[in-house]
Amino acid sequence: MTPAISKAVFVMLAIGWYLIRYQYARRSRRETVLRSDRGPRETALLLVSLCGLGVVPLVYIATSFPRLAAYPFQPSLAWLGLFFAAASLLMFQLTHRALGRNWSISLDVREGHQLVTDGIYRKIRHPMYTAFWLWAVAQALLLPNWVAGFSGLVGFGILFFGRVGREEQMMLETFGERYREYMARTYRVIPLIF
Repeated sequence: MTPAISKAVFVMLAIGWYLIRYQYARRSRRETVLRSDRGPRETALLLVSLCGLGVVPLVYIATSFPRLAAYPFQPSLAWLGLFFAAASLLMFQLTHRALGRNWSISLDVREGHQLVTDGIYRKIRHPMYTAFWLWAVAQALLLPNWVAGFSGLVGFGILFFGRVGREEQMMLETFGERYREYMARTYRVIPLIF
């Protein structure tokens, strides 16, 4: 693999993410939101994540900025990055398919919201976050730049740790004991670990 192909893989990851998300975003807009945790904090978390997973790496791909943070390209790491990118898109698709109209970009509870516990949600409570962690790892492996490569881990990490607790609290308030039982039998993000 070459540096140009590695960058192309990252761009294809971003395009794949957009294509998967677009169709579900259109459908979910039609659903009535009963409760939301949107606000300045949520907006800031989403923007930080977008910068880390999208803006910074795409600026690097287009301009090689910041050049001072570059390190030598290693094809073996790029091939591993391709694997993580494919796993990320697969997890992303499975998560969206399982959520259907329950999906939203923000912390929302919709009219008729269902607790999804089957499919990819059988063992993992937050497979969407798993998909984004996989993306961030793929980015670090595909882009040989200390800033652009690792900005996804930082940007998404800030969103994850700033949001996952609030999301689980919202689910507990919405679904009560059913969600508590679900939490007891599943892993938060990574099976057998977290």
